[in-house]
Order: sequence, then structure tokens, then C-alpha cells
Amino acid sequence: MSFLVRQISLTADGREIVRAAMIAKPQLSLGRAAESDIHLPDLALEPDHARIEQVSERAIRVRATGTLGFELEGRIGLRAEIDPAQGAELRFGGHRITVSRDDDGEAEGATILSIRRVDAVSEASEEKEETKVFSLRGLLPGKRLTAWALALAILVGFLAVPIWSYAGRPADDTRNIYTVVGDKSWSSGPLSQAHHALEGRCETCHQKAFVSVRDSACQTCHKDAHDHAPAARIAMARAEEGLGGKLLAGVASAFGKPPEGACVDCHREHEGAGPMQPTPQAFCTDCHGTLKDRLKDTKLGDAADFGTSHPQFSALVQTRPGKHPRFTRASLGSRPMDDGGLKFPHDIHLSATGGVAKMAWTMKAQYGFGDALACKDCHRPTADGVRFLPVDMERDCQMCHSLAFETIGGTVRTLRHGQPDQAIADLRAYFRSTSPAQPPALGGMARRRPGDYAQGRIYHAYFGAAAARPSRADDAVRAVFSKGGACYDCHTITPPGANGNAGWQVLPVHQPMRYMMNGWFDHAAHRTEKCESCHAAPKSHDARQLLLPGIDSCRTCHGGEKAKADVPSGCAMCHSYHVGDGAPWAPANRSIGKDAADRPRKFDSPSG
Repeated sequence: MSFLVRQISLTADGREIVRAAMIAKPQLSLGRAAESDIHLPDLALEPDHARIEQVSERAIRVRATGTLGFELEGRIGLRAEIDPAQGAELRFGGHRITVSRDDDGEAEGATILSIRRVDAVSEASEEKEETKVFSLRGLLPGKRLTAWALALAILVGFLAVPIWSYAGRPADDTRNIYTVVGDKSWSSGPLSQAHHALEGRCETCHQKAFVSVRDSACQTCHKDAHDHAPAARIAMARAEEGLGGKLLAGVASAFGKPPEGACVDCHREHEGAGPMQPTPQAFCTDCHGTLKDRLKDTKLGDAADFGTSHPQFSALVQTRPGKHPRFTRASLGSRPMDDGGLKFPHDIHLSATGGVAKMAWTMKAQYGFGDALACKDCHRPTADGVRFLPVDMERDCQMCHSLAFETIGGTVRTLRHGQPDQAIADLRAYFRSTSPAQPPALGGMARRRPGDYAQGRIYHAYFGAAAARPSRADDAVRAVFSKGGACYDCHTITPPGANGNAGWQVLPVHQPMRYMMNGWFDHAAHRTEKCESCHAAPKSHDARQLLLPGIDSCRTCHGGEKAKADVPSGCAMCHSYHVGDGAPWAPANRSIGKDAADRPRKFDSPSG
């Protein structure tokens, strides 16, 4: 079942225009609404006025859906059945619909509905098109005039008025909300907190009108900021731009924007009154994503996204300890060793059983230990929580590893840690200034009988030991620095004569607070995690093992800037903008300082 709908309209010279459409539906909706199958733009009709339904091959039914009916052969009604073979004429408002059947045409057997407008929209208008009658076209200016008027208003409001306002403003801008401050329309937003004091003093950064901010303006205050790289090298590293990028670069150059490598390429202002926004990842990956394709001499790996394309972490480790140490940068994927000069098995100290755990249990009340030692018992965070302080013997170790050698009146004397020469001197002075314990039989006023063998034996034994006591100091020193001694168990010892040493030497201990000098990590931000989640200390049996987590460990939580990871992470979260030490961008509530421990040290070794 289908209908052939013919819309018939007249041109200005009286010619008919017929638009036909075949609608293969058993029922058609008719009304003023645009979504109707038969749309009649006539205010005399309801939006949903009637339904025309194919009942059988020889009958169609027309029924009104509202209270307004229709005319059939001059009679008004709400419902009617029509035989298309006999034909009929319907009237809906100012439209006439002729019903017929196509018995031998292209739509054989289909019901034909021929629609023609027969009345004007209103008696006061001779127009036949309702859209023109109810249009505001005659009451408003034309589109061209409106466009020119709006363009002129924009030029006046956002160019002429701001220029006039800027030219006439006072040197110390004290204009308030009651003064026309037209030049503020040029600002895309307020300055960040770091530059809030410059609000209203545009010329501090924008030194020339209609010229982009130059690096010289930034360096007026930021004197210690290093250049990321020479501008020419950045231009070589940047990926070649397409046609659109070249067009934008040409427009920027015409307005005085400096070439690649300028401060404003990464540091964007007028982004809001909060902290300065970190550089988006795209600004870094434009060069670093395919860096090796253009800079063949670079040692940097390509990094496009932390979650999918980032090289393994590298750490600065000590490969040769001593007075002239050697340092090298090694990938964590190769399991590098950091020889810091200590002998310390983590697994023994963190074991839940054994002698260390038993000792920790006995000192639980005094030092706050648990049933066994934990990482926090020896590793103390810095005041800001970012890193950990180097382990200190007196603070973190001496409660178990005592260096006591004498008690005087209830005061315990200990060897001086970190000063081997002073420890040797203290031992020699101790044996030189003290005597062996005197036997009780040699004391008092008891008479001694001449020739008494027992008394003579005690006498000679005591005074012989007293005479030989200073030489016992060498044995005590040797015991301290030999296997089983207080120093040997934790430190690497060099005996006298080895490597040209005049005496006993203790290898210097190196405890860096930072291994990744070009990256940033904040322990305070990870306080909810356990130490063992990232550091495999309970299974480490060698102090040289570098217990830093690799990139796979970080990727369990961190992904790229637009990744669906728990913590989407852009480049600026871990990397500094500038060459040198210090932290990268950080949230406003974090004040991260720089100290000497952060800075890479310069050593005599070429690899350092």
C-alpha cells in the first residue's frame, strides 16, 4: 500500500510546478508540523490535523485527530471513507486535495493525492507563500548591511577603543571598574599567581605594542633560568609542519612572534588566576616523539607518551668507590649495581624471624619498633616528605650496632664513627692510660712471706701484663678493622700497606638522595603506598643492589596525559623545563626547594 503525493504550485506567470513523492506507507499524517508526511504551512490547520489511511484496495479513510475537521465535497466533517476510483475533493484550510487512483501509470494501483493552495494566507496579503508573510525580512536591514555593521562594531569596540584606552592610561595604572578600560578586552584571562603582581602593567612583558613577548623580557626577572637548548637545534628537532602549521607560523611571524625555542613556546600566561599551567604533553612530543629521526647525534631516547612510548629510566650510579669515585648513568633495565661502600643485607634486617627481629622485639618499647624491623625504622623522610635523609649511624644504627669500649662512672665511651684515625687514637690512649684489673690478693696491708710461690706467681702475672698492656692496643685496633670487628661488618676496609696506605682505611660511604637527576619523584605524593610496592628490599642480600623501580612499576598507576590510567601523567609531572637541577612544575600547594644534595656532583673521572 502506497500513496503518490503531488504538490502543485504556481509560478509568477501562472505555470504549474508539480513535485511528486511516492510514500510507501499505509497511513499518512497531515498537518502544519514540519515532521508531518503531508506538510501544509497553514495557520488554519493544527500541527497534527488529520490521518489518511488505506483501508483496502478500494477505500481510504480520512479522520481528523483534533476538533477541527475538513471539507468533503463542500460538507464539513471529522471522518470520511472515500473510493479513490470514483475520486473526491478534500479541503484543509486554504489547501485543496484531490483524491484519485492511478490505474495505468508508473504508480499503478496507488492512491494519488494532488495538493494545491487555493486561498491566500490572509485577505490583507496577496502573497501565496506563508514563509514570506510571517517573515521579518522587510522589517530588518539586509544581511550584507548587518554584516558590515557588526564588523565595524567589532573594529571600534575591540581595536579603536582599546588603542585609545591604552594610549591614555596613566603610568601607574589605577583605573577602577568605573573607568573605561578598553585594553583589557585584549587579555585572554588574568595572570597566574606567580605573575599576579604584574597585573595592569602590560609593558613589563609586552615591551613593544603588537609584538610577542621576547626572552629578554622574561630574563629581566628570571636571571637564573637556563635555555632548554639553542633555538637552531630546537628548530632542527621539531617535526616538519604541514600546510596548516606553516600558514599559522607565517601569521605568527607577521605579528612579531619569535622563532622556535622562545620561553613563550612552553610557558603560557593569561590562562587563569591559579598556578601557571604545566606545559601540555604535545609541546614536548613535537620534538621528543621522533627526536632520533632528525638529531642523529642525540643520546636521548624517543618519548611520545609515558604509557606507550617512553625509554627505560636511567640512574646515576657509583661504579668505583673510594677517594676518586667513578659515576656512570645506567638503564634500570640492565639491573645496575651502585657500589656505595657499605655492606648491608636488607633481607636479614627486614626478616620477620631471626636475631634481628628478636632484637627489635626486645627494644620495641624503647624505640617504637614492631615485632620486626620495618623500612621506616631506619629511613627518615625529609621535612617536606619529598625524599629520605641519608642513614645516620648514631641516629639509626647505634641502638643495635654499639661502638662502646669503656664505662667510666656509669658513662659509656664509644668509638667515634666516621673518624677511623680518631678511633685508633682513642683505643691506643685507652690501653696506654689504663692497667689490667688488679687481683684482690695484691691489695690491702697483708704481709707477704718471702719465697711464697703462690704470691710470687700472682705478682709476676699482674705486673707482666701491666708492662705489656700498651702493645695490646695494636691487637685491639686490628680486631676492630678485621673480620668480625665493629667496622668490618658494615664497611669496606683497606689494611695498612695496601694501595700505599699508612694505616687502616675505611672506604668512604656514598648515600645519594637522588639517583635520577633529570626526573622528579615526590615520596609524599605516594605516602599511601607501601615501600615494598616499589622497592624489593626484603629480597635484597647485597647493599650494591639498586632498589629503584623500573618504568613498568610506575605504569601500573601512571599513563600518558590522555590515557585512561589511574593517574594520567604528562611530561611536566616528572621532568624539568630547563637544563639543570631542581624540580619541575608542581601544584601551588607544594613548595619544592632546591638544595645541594639535588645537584649532580662533578668528579675527576671523565664518566662522572
